[in-house]
Amino acid sequence: MSLLQGKTVVVSGVGAGLGHQVAAAVVRDGGNAVLGARTEEYLARTAAALDPDGAHTAHRTTDITDEAQCEGLAALALERFGRIDAVVHVAAWDSHFGGLQDADFATWHSVIDVNLLGTLRMTRACLPGLKKGGGSVVFVGTQSSVAAPSQVRQAAYAASKGALTSAMYSLARELGPYRIRVNTVLPGWMWGPPVQAYVRFTAHTEGVPEAEVTRRLTDRMALPELATDGDVADAAVFLASDRARAITGQSLLVNAGELMR
Repeated sequence: MSLLQGKTVVVSGVGAGLGHQVAAAVVRDGGNAVLGARTEEYLARTAAALDPDGAHTAHRTTDITDEAQCEGLAALALERFGRIDAVVHVAAWDSHFGGLQDADFATWHSVIDVNLLGTLRMTRACLPGLKKGGGSVVFVGTQSSVAAPSQVRQAAYAASKGALTSAMYSLARELGPYRIRVNTVLPGWMWGPPVQAYVRFTAHTEGVPEAEVTRRLTDRMALPELATDGDVADAAVFLASDRARAITGQSLLVNAGELMR
């Protein structure tokens, strides 16, 4: 039987990269995917590509900084499929760079509002559905929250995702009596649109081949290639499934062995 046969999974942050891959993995593994993102174009394109007849997807424009929109996406899942079995949180603000010395704390506040509070808003909106039969909450964190990367500086992003991982422990205890599991996937360098853009930009800036920039990244890994968006999506789907029924309050690094804990 497929991992998610008959299950309904809410996926926030469906864009061209990881969100698309998570939605694809849900449908591939027999589930219904309820998709949310701020951009209707991405939602419609993903739904059409993955589920042309519309039998296993539904989507609604959703900004996770807006509580009413979070509640609307959860309501769509219940209206369309009658249940919520899991929610996978991909929506994030990951494009702000810098450290403490040059910090714009107003922007930090916004990053935290999306990555920490927005994720918790979306989780709370899904709780009435999840409580009916138990289920799974999967946060997408980052390796940067436990080990600072040397190539880029993203202190606000790392701090917000680190706070989310800390919140996971409390939520795992709070929601466990309802048979709701809470876990986090921690990607490292993940081959997909953002990392591809980084490789192109760095290669252009330094006047070196893209293969050279990619090699610098893979040289840090135990395995000889980067994890992909699809690899991270597969880990999220595993944690969303009943195969992980005894796993809660855990963080899973998906990083080709760059960092081992």
